[in-house]
Amino acid sequence: MLRASTALTSLCLFALCSSAGAAAVSVTVTDTAGKPQSDVVVTIEPTGGARLVVKPMAGASVAQVKRQFVPALTVVTVGTPVSFPNNDSVRHHVYSFSPTKTFELKLYSGVPQAPVVFDKPGVAVVGCNIHDQMAAWIVVVDTPYHGITSASGELRLDNVPAGKYELRTWHKGLAAGHTSLSQPLTVATADATARIQLPVTQP
Repeated sequence: MLRASTALTSLCLFALCSSAGAAAVSVTVTDTAGKPQSDVVVTIEPTGGARLVVKPMAGASVAQVKRQFVPALTVVTVGTPVSFPNNDSVRHHVYSFSPTKTFELKLYSGVPQAPVVFDKPGVAVVGCNIHDQMAAWIVVVDTPYHGITSASGELRLDNVPAGKYELRTWHKGLAAGHTSLSQPLTVATADATARIQLPVTQP
């Protein structure tokens, strides 16, 4: 998925309760000052070349509302079609030049005839050629274990099979030089907790 840089984080794992061959992983993310960080994408990916069975989602939507993208952050699995309905009274010109997915939906109203299929893992930054203030991020992952932290900086991923993984985190405000952060994670048959500090430079 996302390229990992040297982790500047600390990982704390401890037993909470048991389940048969799988466990929950609870993640708390803060900045380096200890402030909870929302809208952090967290993924759990196997190490050692192992592969997970990942199916495309049925679909996702990134709407244009009051000249903003809603939601501004979306996580989808590889192969998921994403629609871009325009709910404004003005036309928008939606595009992305990101290597993960390059596309262009020229000036339009309503709903484009076909969604955009995001078929490669990574991060796509989406903008509007007419309204420069509009921006959205679509993170494409190749793991079923993913999510976005809440306003309290927390996320829980359930039913993660026992094994060795990389716990990866991404935020649009990561300091220069960090496309994402990665650290090892071992999941046994007991629930685990990870506490992560990100070098975030913007909200």
